[in-house]
Amino acid sequence: MLSKGFEVELYTGKPTGEIVGLSDRIVKDLPGFVREPDSRNVEFTTPPVYLYDQALCDLLRPRFRLRAYLQSLGDLTLVPGSTLSLGDTQRFYRSDPQNPYHTYIEQTYGTRVVTASVHINIGLREPEALMRACRLVRLEAPLFLALSAASPFLDGQVTGYHSTRWAIFPKTPPQVPLFTSHAHFIEWTEAQLQQGTMQNVRHLWSAVRPNGDRRPYDLNRLELRICDLVTDPIALLAITALLEARLLQLLDTPDLDPLRWGDRETLAQLADENEQLAAKRSLEAVLTHWRDRRQLTAAAWIAELYEEVWPIAKAQGFSCFLVPIKKILRQGNTAQQWLAQYAAGQTIPEIMAQAVQEMAANEQEFADQLCPPLATVQG
Repeated sequence: MLSKGFEVELYTGKPTGEIVGLSDRIVKDLPGFVREPDSRNVEFTTPPVYLYDQALCDLLRPRFRLRAYLQSLGDLTLVPGSTLSLGDTQRFYRSDPQNPYHTYIEQTYGTRVVTASVHINIGLREPEALMRACRLVRLEAPLFLALSAASPFLDGQVTGYHSTRWAIFPKTPPQVPLFTSHAHFIEWTEAQLQQGTMQNVRHLWSAVRPNGDRRPYDLNRLELRICDLVTDPIALLAITALLEARLLQLLDTPDLDPLRWGDRETLAQLADENEQLAAKRSLEAVLTHWRDRRQLTAAAWIAELYEEVWPIAKAQGFSCFLVPIKKILRQGNTAQQWLAQYAAGQTIPEIMAQAVQEMAANEQEFADQLCPPLATVQG
């Protein structure tokens, strides 16, 4: 098995779903949280672990601490979704007015970056294996976006996208190649820094990227950045299990390297096109398979992938964590469920207020059943 850890961005706000900026206070008072440029979301990270049951409690523990802190301030809570569903996108609420990098982000991108998401990090230390993994995951990242889509609303309106976050997010630099080797990644990154298309080594905002303690030279993990915020930890671990099983398959099957099936410029363009299709229609999107160029829905592709990697997950002992993928395919992702509620007559404020309650109730249920020590944190 491979190690896995998460970077989770969350909105804070009111039980009504209205988002309120508090990250400057949270970061000052609560260890383990870091601010984003806009104060309306805050981030925590989980340590790399191998076991899924441990990862589950690591995902819940900071949320319970944050909930307890928010309740101490008044009628405040965590708000699900990956965009400013009820607004306000007209104003940028700076969390650190003195930070020059934050100034650059506000002036360059505005509130398009004020999104909430989860980044999944999978440990891979051998540089060329990591580059191969990044190539494969770049081509299949739209599937993970389709499973996680949770942002159909913006400023109190239906946007026409299942993942408005990924539709509007400023991918930076706009064109990112498939890296043929670690040396290619180093050379390309140094060129971007010199040209100013990246402000620093963190300023690579693509669907997937190699990551490590001294980028681009010392790398130790793959970071999947495309996913919307998945508030259900069981669903998030299922998505992670699908990713881990696919990477384990790749390590044993060199033929899965996309560069064996096409030139990298064409493949990169195909990945970008599939990403936009998945942002629009998620599981219903008709995508083009990188391997044989056939067209199929994201849901059908995921179902095929599930069957392909199931034996690997079973052999490694984590197939039970993969199973909820079938539930997502059957019931739809968060965006699809919210849009169904909207089509049935609920208003967006009603949908968001209900989602806030469900998120809190689900957390409590998980804590009581799976991580009992967490239940005491809530009190």
